[in-house]
Amino acid sequence: MATDILKKFSLEGRTALVTGAAYGIGFAIAEGLASAGARIAFNCRDREHLETALESYESKGIDARGYLCDVTDEQAVSALVSDIEKDLGPVDILVNNAGIIKRIPMVEMSAADFREVVDIDLTAAFITSKAVLPGMMERKSGKIINICSMMSELGRETVSAYASAKGGLKMLTRNIASEYGKYNIQCNAIGPGYIATPQTAPLRERGADGTRHPFDSFIIAKTPAERWGDPEDLMGAAVFLASGASDFVNGHILYVDGGILSYIGRQP
Repeated sequence: MATDILKKFSLEGRTALVTGAAYGIGFAIAEGLASAGARIAFNCRDREHLETALESYESKGIDARGYLCDVTDEQAVSALVSDIEKDLGPVDILVNNAGIIKRIPMVEMSAADFREVVDIDLTAAFITSKAVLPGMMERKSGKIINICSMMSELGRETVSAYASAKGGLKMLTRNIASEYGKYNIQCNAIGPGYIATPQTAPLRERGADGTRHPFDSFIIAKTPAERWGDPEDLMGAAVFLASGASDFVNGHILYVDGGILSYIGRQP
């Protein structure tokens, strides 16, 4: 019986497109999917980043295919999906990971900056999902995983555009599930907590006297696990939502946050 259950989690023979997976969370998710047997495709907007990412995948023993593509460009995404189908086969798994954040107080943020965040973090997920859905509908099988955020549920200063986009992505997740579940397509999301990546490294550096950065102390105090997440902490959730083990899970947002959303925080 155990063997049958483990087979449910296998991604052998499946092709996964993970957008923006050159590094960080997207790279870790792609690595997890590859370890379960999936063929990996990813995109970058910049050739230098693409080449660096391909070297990183190779160092992990992963034969990933990288493509230059701006996922906010509908025609470019259509061409991307066609190229992946020619090179690797139909996209069975889509992970909408590409995203940016601009930490600017709302009254100081331009509408152009707001639109850019929403375009990359939300509209791009609509575009890529739209591009793969017809094939999934025809095959009556498919997995779409959107990378949401705790800001899909909470507000915080300086992230009005990001929170708006991620809240919208949560509802796009539920709507895709509602609209296309009848085709045996599951659309779910992962909501990472605060993850230890190179981008957050300065916030976790200890002072010369061993004291924590104030933001580091804040996160530790707010998280029952009392630590930052590692990118690898997201692998299991991604494999589950990409595999047959989640065939009756649809429209769900799985928060991988060490319990932070359940916790009011430690008393000072």
